[in-house]
Amino acid sequence: MDYTEKLDSAIARLHEEGRYRTFIDIERRKGQFPHAVWTRADGSERPITVWCGNDYLGMGQNSVVLDAMRDALEATGAGSGGTRNISGTTVYHKRLEAELSDLHGKEAALLFTSAYIANDATLSTLPKLFPGLIIYSDALNHASMIEGVRRNGGAKRIFRHNDVEHLHELLAADDPAAPKLIAFESIYSMDGDFGPIEAICDLADEFNALTYIDEVHAVGMYGPRGAGVAERDRLMHRLDIINGTLAKAYGVMGGYIAASTKMCDAIRSYAPGFIFTTSLPPAVAAGAAASVKFLKSARDLRKQHQDQAAALKLRLKGLGLPIIDHGSHIVPVMVGNPVHTKLLSDMLLEEHGIYAQPINYPTVPRGTERLRFTPSPVHGPLETDALVKAMDSLWSHCALNRAESVG
Repeated sequence: MDYTEKLDSAIARLHEEGRYRTFIDIERRKGQFPHAVWTRADGSERPITVWCGNDYLGMGQNSVVLDAMRDALEATGAGSGGTRNISGTTVYHKRLEAELSDLHGKEAALLFTSAYIANDATLSTLPKLFPGLIIYSDALNHASMIEGVRRNGGAKRIFRHNDVEHLHELLAADDPAAPKLIAFESIYSMDGDFGPIEAICDLADEFNALTYIDEVHAVGMYGPRGAGVAERDRLMHRLDIINGTLAKAYGVMGGYIAASTKMCDAIRSYAPGFIFTTSLPPAVAAGAAASVKFLKSARDLRKQHQDQAAALKLRLKGLGLPIIDHGSHIVPVMVGNPVHTKLLSDMLLEEHGIYAQPINYPTVPRGTERLRFTPSPVHGPLETDALVKAMDSLWSHCALNRAESVG
């Protein structure tokens, strides 16, 4: 076999379909977010505004976080030195887990190096703990959840996105005595729609199922203390396992689950993705703990975030652009073609200094390619004006249809 030819062919297919992904070399500069510097291929630099980042609240630049990281770095050095079982558990990790369990009103929390690993490791381990477990997974769950469910070797059922009636049918068709778990998200990041948390919890009660919710795109931003949509809707007590990230609204890195002490202990003891992974650097854990603690009382910042998202959606709707609006902070503009999406992204960057990465298959289904804007409290009127004017100009230039927003 000609291995090089096979690699060339695989990469060429991506180019032909218009969905070859290009990394943009940017440098965030402290205190200037969402402004950054883009280094072109020829080495020249251009100032840009980042409109597609997941540092939703700008906490990656917050002095409270930076000071905590700096202090921990000076006190302990760079790395943790091992897995959690072998010298990699420090006071910083324990403090962060305590902040997280308090945030979600759970007995315990368990840290992972990312929310992807937290989902994958937990969902793939649960059938070891509950033999015969059937997992009911929303059709639009994140890739990390899909991978965890796929790898666990147990039974799975896929219910149509947010379709509670279909979920009920699937639950009712299975053995009442079989252990069950329903896995879903609070906010689905590509459309920005909300999961029907209360209705799913009602079904879980009816069929004696566990509940597993991914709050990755909600923690820090929703609820009185930023614990997510379940806190906003006063439903946290009805959820058995909550997954969250420290790399989005909290502005640092890492993921976690929050659950009962026994659940966290069992996952800690059985999940290879936890057991055999070097733990987060103490400085990262310290920064994340400071961020979680800070955002518990930052209601004004959360309100500013929602206000900015609402304002951007209103202005894009005013242009007649096809945006999806489900009331969350995520602002998708539907293009529907990978080549056009890449062209818009390139022109925004080159001509207007606006960075918005194209979202193509397999992240979203074919034919639903889009630009996804993520406004933050530090995207002010000047940045919003520049984005709206650029989109108005480029949409006409690319001869794309304007349509009513969907949602």
